[in-house]
Amino acid sequence: MDNKIRRVAVTGIGAVTPIGLTADESWKAMIEGKNGIAPITLFDTANFKTKLAAEVKGFDPHTILEKNDIIKTDRYSMFGLAAAQEAVDDSGILGTVDPDRFAVYFGSGIGGISSFAAEHTKLMEKGPRRVSPYFVPMMIANMAAGMIAIRFNCQGAALPAVTACASGSNAIGEAIRAIRHGYADAVITGGCEAAITDIGVAGFINMQALSVSEDPDAASLPFDKRRGGFVIGEGGAALILEEYEHAKARGAKIYAEAVGYGSTCDAHHITAPDPEAGGASRAMKQALEEAGCTDSDRIYINAHGTGTPLNDKSETKAVKLALGDKAKDAFISSTKSMTGHMLGAAGAIEAIACVKALCEGIIPPTINLNEPDPECDLNYCPNTAVKTDIDLALSNSLGFGGHNACVAFRRA
Repeated sequence: MDNKIRRVAVTGIGAVTPIGLTADESWKAMIEGKNGIAPITLFDTANFKTKLAAEVKGFDPHTILEKNDIIKTDRYSMFGLAAAQEAVDDSGILGTVDPDRFAVYFGSGIGGISSFAAEHTKLMEKGPRRVSPYFVPMMIANMAAGMIAIRFNCQGAALPAVTACASGSNAIGEAIRAIRHGYADAVITGGCEAAITDIGVAGFINMQALSVSEDPDAASLPFDKRRGGFVIGEGGAALILEEYEHAKARGAKIYAEAVGYGSTCDAHHITAPDPEAGGASRAMKQALEEAGCTDSDRIYINAHGTGTPLNDKSETKAVKLALGDKAKDAFISSTKSMTGHMLGAAGAIEAIACVKALCEGIIPPTINLNEPDPECDLNYCPNTAVKTDIDLALSNSLGFGGHNACVAFRRA
């Protein structure tokens, strides 16, 4: 372990989302304001109040797994593997780092819930002998991290972050720390989720968390006064983080520098955010302090922005507490208006949106923001991407259990 604090570069990205099967496809769709929300096809919604979700469309698991492996891998792990493969290929990292200095920090909020549901149905209908011998490894929330480590021979730490909707961001933040403090030279990090199942959706409906709109353009409505709940999404997203000098020495493409991380807990309620936004604002302040934020920095915030009544006004307050007078000048958007809420994968795809915004000088919009909530009175970049250079980008993630995570990136 090194005693000095080391810099961290982003050298690869990959994604499988409701708006694209690669990181580039997903980013292009974001800046064009494409909506990935549509009627649910993964199960029959006849008896469900919620009819819409943001499903991944056209994903072929054969592109990432052999036929015999597909039957023993949950959909969430498939998304994680596909995103990780793209990020690894993009980075050119393989063969440049010792396996025992190569780690995986990969989050999932729920894990293999579709496998859980399918195998429980077999148990009830056909008895215990029919439950798959692969049921447990398919279900557990660490398996995406484990499978990624196996595929790429990552013999350093292989850890999941399981902090509900903050899982992807916590995974990235802990990966930043691992490299900074000398525990790893490179990390495959991100998150994946596939919880659009009958039991998952029923649970979220009955806790009154989901939108029941049947209009895809009036369902995921962050910061809009019509908002009535989030739209469940799915997918995977991955980043390659690498010690900065190592990346430079091998001539890697550096997308951005990972410069800050904050992690706190509201210690308030199992599902509701703290209305005073103390924990969320502290996570942002921690990330800003680590990033060395100055008065001259132009800031973009990819908001957690779920479109639930409580989250959006609480998060607005958090931004104001964290940034003070700079809050009114920040560019803010919620890409969940397009991708839905990808749960444990949300923080990872939103981190990629931050990195790409820094690289390209384009802020993705918050689509369908047509009736702004007076309590959400900051610049949420409604409906159209904004072309502007920024210096610092933050990604906020807030999870059930009171988990708050914020990761910060600077232009390379």
